[in-house]
Amino acid sequence: ELWISLEEHQDALELIMSKYRQQMLQLLQGRKAEDAEPVLKVHQASSLEIESQIDRICEMGEVMRKAIQVDDDQFFKVQQKLAQLELENKELRELLSISKESFEVGREDLPD
Repeated sequence: ELWISLEEHQDALELIMSKYRQQMLQLLQGRKAEDAEPVLKVHQASSLEIESQIDRICEMGEVMRKAIQVDDDQFFKVQQKLAQLELENKELRELLSISKESFEVGREDLPD
């Protein structure tokens, strides 16, 4: 009878301990979710901020690309105009030298 009573007592203790472990596990899981929630909110806020900064950086990169394209176009236009002016200057100098030569030849032909 004592043996049977001891086994019943042990079964009752095991049942109580299993219920205790189950409740503690639920409590810890609930607490973990509560503990993780503020960290998760901070992480989400940080992620949103980083995402907005990445968007701004991409927008600035696009503006820089457009500015570079405009600068390159302007540079090529200036280079083209400079080459055109240099060619025109060279041709004008040739015309001037021809004009000077003809003027000098004309002066030589005139009697003193």
